[in-house]
Amino acid sequence: MKVVYTDVLVIGGGLAGLRLAIAARRRGHDAIIVSLVPAKRSHSKAAQGGMQASLGNVIKGQGDNEDVHFEDTVRGSDWGADQEVVRMFVNTAPKAVRELAAWGVPWSRVRKGDREVVINGQKVTITERDAAHGLVAQRDFGGTKKWRTCYVADGTGHAMITAVADRAIAESIPVHERTEALALIHDAGRCHGAVVRDLVSGELTAYVAKATAIATGGAGRLYQVTTNAVICEGIGHALALETGVAALGNMEAVQFHPTGIFPAGILVTEGCRGDGGLLKDADGHRFMPDYEPEKKELASRDVVSRRMEEHIRKGKGVKSRFGDHLWLDITLLGEHHIRHNLREVHEICHYFLGVDPTKEMISVRPAQHYTMGGVRTGHTGESPTLKGLFAAGEASCWDMHGFNRLGGNSVAETVVAGMIVGEFIADFCERAENNTNIPTRLIEEILHREEAKIDALIDGRGTENAAAIMAEMQNIMSAKVGIFRTGKVLEEAVHGLQQLLLRSRNIGLRYKARAANPELVTAYRVQKMLKLALCIAYGALQRTESRGAHFREDFPRRNDAEWLKRTLATWKSGTDTLPSLSYEHLHVMRMELPPGWRGYGAKDHIDHPATPRRVAEIAKLKKDHHGGDRFMLQKILMPYEHLLPERFRGRNERIDERL
Repeated sequence: MKVVYTDVLVIGGGLAGLRLAIAARRRGHDAIIVSLVPAKRSHSKAAQGGMQASLGNVIKGQGDNEDVHFEDTVRGSDWGADQEVVRMFVNTAPKAVRELAAWGVPWSRVRKGDREVVINGQKVTITERDAAHGLVAQRDFGGTKKWRTCYVADGTGHAMITAVADRAIAESIPVHERTEALALIHDAGRCHGAVVRDLVSGELTAYVAKATAIATGGAGRLYQVTTNAVICEGIGHALALETGVAALGNMEAVQFHPTGIFPAGILVTEGCRGDGGLLKDADGHRFMPDYEPEKKELASRDVVSRRMEEHIRKGKGVKSRFGDHLWLDITLLGEHHIRHNLREVHEICHYFLGVDPTKEMISVRPAQHYTMGGVRTGHTGESPTLKGLFAAGEASCWDMHGFNRLGGNSVAETVVAGMIVGEFIADFCERAENNTNIPTRLIEEILHREEAKIDALIDGRGTENAAAIMAEMQNIMSAKVGIFRTGKVLEEAVHGLQQLLLRSRNIGLRYKARAANPELVTAYRVQKMLKLALCIAYGALQRTESRGAHFREDFPRRNDAEWLKRTLATWKSGTDTLPSLSYEHLHVMRMELPPGWRGYGAKDHIDHPATPRRVAEIAKLKKDHHGGDRFMLQKILMPYEHLLPERFRGRNERIDERL
């Protein structure tokens, strides 16, 4: 039996995982990262458009601050977010951008004077202030009142992961590449690490740690068409779920990005629309103003995706042998802008569509993009039910995004959560009661249990094909648990996924090697993925309302009276075919921004009984403190600063808001 001991075990080598490890290492704790791929090849690298932080540098971002970013994020979440966590995030995001600049991220910068931009389909000249010259630039993104998204052309993730990975190297943090966690080591409500498989040799190793952090990204590969990389299969979510102790939150909240290139589904950044690109139908008509006259193409992603699908349903899609699609037109931005600020988009269109986006429109249709749900944690990033287990980034339900994420808030969350949760992990490791104290017998039992599972797959006489089961699962999820949902179809999805889960317990392998064996990997992963798919489908079936990216055609109204609560899913037994669901209520009387109208479509939601009382209470507080300091007023409405690690509590300076 091989055992590796460390203070902090981080599962996942993307931006969130790297930043967690850096935080722990800087506090004097040993950290090891286990990763499917080299850190610089993680899916964080694929982020194109940028990272939101309220710097207020560009003229179209003037007046931006934490309050505006907070309100945009809460409204974007359709009031599903934890507002204290959102406050922690918006306060720390500007600090993260500046830290990344110091680490070498070459942020695009403001140039003083006149420049031409495209706004609402028209070329407009704006004038940048002299005082902003050389500061980090921001672009427009959907669902925001200000231009807030910091960027590096359209290769933001590439630049960020390179700088943060280099920082991890400088801190001497080992990344064990091509390794995969199979199960968490836990006992009596305490997590002690994970059993990890070497994907090349097949060897199993027990990693024992004071604190274990899941930062494995999303679960897009549950769907047939997704913008996610092939490694984004939700295995980190499943590790927590299979403990039977840790819960997953809001798994039914799945975001579809409006502009996946059709039919491949590869992401075309929201920066295309933020910079002025337009959505058009088969007739060349710009249709979004017909549905959302105020925000148009820059409504929240869930709204734009639904409007696109509605328009296709009306027969306005472009016909092709792969199905119907719509057009994204960025030709009006000009060749220079596209080749310099959207260069990855230019290359993607060239290599995967065979078109030149400087002259031709891009075929697009919504594709699965982001998993709002994840390992449920408190504001410290720790699971409330499994001590010593932390999560950050897309694998977590911290819960910053609620039922819809704003563009640019995800890549921002990776580093911000890494900064904040990393400090709490260090605090955890420094408390004497959290020292590693686990019997060798328990480590052996869990290691041998995982070995037995692999042996059963290799030596068994199963007849089911793992790849075929995975393909059927992806078909069900795409066809029945997509942008539009109904009770009848969700029931069919749940039943179909249950049958696949039962079949997955009878998988047989043609290739029997215990070392590098992709068929074996598919076999044990699909069993985990089916449980996640059932959490999504079953959670969606039970939630009889529409909120954010979860849209029930048979229950089209947001119902705060019954559903202002977070779904919690656990998997109690290995023989179960459904998750156990419970619910965590959101407390209106503690909210800084009570539930209201998002700003899209009709004002047609059902209020929570406490909402009018909280609205009146906040109005009185604002009246009593009229003309006062905005920081003092915010503190009165909803204190949060005490929740932040002390080093991140300071205020942020802006051109128009000097310290």
